Amino acid sequence: MLMNRVMATRVFLLLAIGWLALSLPVRANGLAVVVCAPGYPGSTAEAQPAMDGLAAAITAAAGWDTAAVRAVYFETEEGGVASLQSPDVALMLVTLPFFLEHRTELDLRPQLMAVPSGREPLEPWSLVTGAGSVRQPADLEGYELLSLAGHSPGFVRGPALGTWGEVPESVTITFSGSVLSGLRRAAKGESVALLLDAAQTDALGRLPFSDQLEVVWNSQLLPVSIVCSVGDRVAQDRLSEVLAALEALDEQPAAAEALAGVRLDRFEPVDAAVLKSAEKAFSGARE
Repeated sequence: MLMNRVMATRVFLLLAIGWLALSLPVRANGLAVVVCAPGYPGSTAEAQPAMDGLAAAITAAAGWDTAAVRAVYFETEEGGVASLQSPDVALMLVTLPFFLEHRTELDLRPQLMAVPSGREPLEPWSLVTGAGSVRQPADLEGYELLSLAGHSPGFVRGPALGTWGEVPESVTITFSGSVLSGLRRAAKGESVALLLDAAQTDALGRLPFSDQLEVVWNSQLLPVSIVCSVGDRVAQDRLSEVLAALEALDEQPAAAEALAGVRLDRFEPVDAAVLKSAEKAFSGARE
């Protein structure tokens, strides 16, 4: 009975999110960019001014007519997936775990990497536990693992931790954007581990209980987020124009505010070798 109610609620939410995506204005001959970062701060409504700024900057850089591009942000995985019900969504800017989880079903084709403000295009994910509690993957037996990437167990077990070793099946992988309480639990010696992105890892030193935590593993350098085209929704010449516009944004003073608004420094070509390695590790973890 409870399971039926949970499933009904999930279906209702997906339908509601899909309705929201379809209710956004679709412009004739327009192109929509969806930004999806599950678990990261902000909501669709809160992010809209920044999205409008990004859309305007892309339009200007491409030399297109005013309002040729729209952009919208979703902080949930379901929202990002459902947004593709709108036929003008031709580009997605997504986190690496989202891309790996949905690249096949959504026909996501990687085009560029987005570089977060003040950071690098390729950064590691780090496994953090209570100090001295974990030395090898087997030590995670029975643990709960919290992470912004927790919506994609294949990413956690594959690209993030796969080269360290096989994570025990008993590990419970939980999607969570609020890691502070988890870090406190780990510091107290509870069977909790956290897989943190590079920005979260850098902030560990500012915690008053940081000496009770330990980074036990760093993944290989991985793309932070990726700009993908969606199937063949946009003609190749128009796709080339918008990708060139994205790559040129950081060279245009007028676009500086728009990039700052979405916390990005620039866009650059995808590191094909690194991405291919991540895809292979992800596929291996799913088998």
